[in-house]
Amino acid sequence: MKTDFKVGQRVWVSPQLTGKADWVEATITEVEHNPFVGIVIEVKTDAGELFFEKEDMFKPMQLREI
Repeated sequence: MKTDFKVGQRVWVSPQLTGKADWVEATITEVEHNPFVGIVIEVKTDAGELFFEKEDMFKPMQLREI
């Protein structure tokens, strides 16, 4: 399994994961290679909230249009 996501990288977190109205900025704290579901990303938002999910719930900051 290979991913372009790296610890310390800034990403957008999907509203589907956060329950918020729009995408939320966060910093990756861990990238896990889970043998059952694939790549799992853990992030921490600027507000201190923690989220983790498969990598398709995250987008690199430069790829999301504002």
